[in-house]
Amino acid sequence: MANGNGAAGAPEQDISPSLNALAQYIKDFSFENPNAPRSLTPQANPPQISISVNVNAKQIADADYEVELTLEGKAGEAPNLLFSFELIYSGIFRVQNIPQENVHPVVMIECPRLLFPFARQIVADAVRNGGFPPLFIDPIDFAALFRQRIAEVQQQPANA
Repeated sequence: MANGNGAAGAPEQDISPSLNALAQYIKDFSFENPNAPRSLTPQANPPQISISVNVNAKQIADADYEVELTLEGKAGEAPNLLFSFELIYSGIFRVQNIPQENVHPVVMIECPRLLFPFARQIVADAVRNGGFPPLFIDPIDFAALFRQRIAEVQQQPANA
């Protein structure tokens, strides 16, 4: 853009909000099939499958955050445990031009939402490679998970 004397003016800065995934990686992963090959035989009843989800984040630079999505699960109970897994799937995200009061929700909701499909596929492949039908984890409402976590923190005594 030229100014009145024909010289180029300063370039306009892009101030639109942005969220960029800079990297994604497996931070920790474990799959156990403790009763193989016995666990691979047809079961009379489908196993009870339990899954837990957790999200943690830490700021690593002015606009960069490492977000960890932890998925833990198991099929069955000891002594007849079919399989168990733990995955910590992480990403580095750059958050720019987002109002400060919105950064925490973006990091704790949008970032794990972006990581989830990849983590879900890693778990499905590991379960399949363990000799079982792939385990496709249902979509997760990270906004509800965030609200639940905020409510839990607000209910804790101030001196805790």
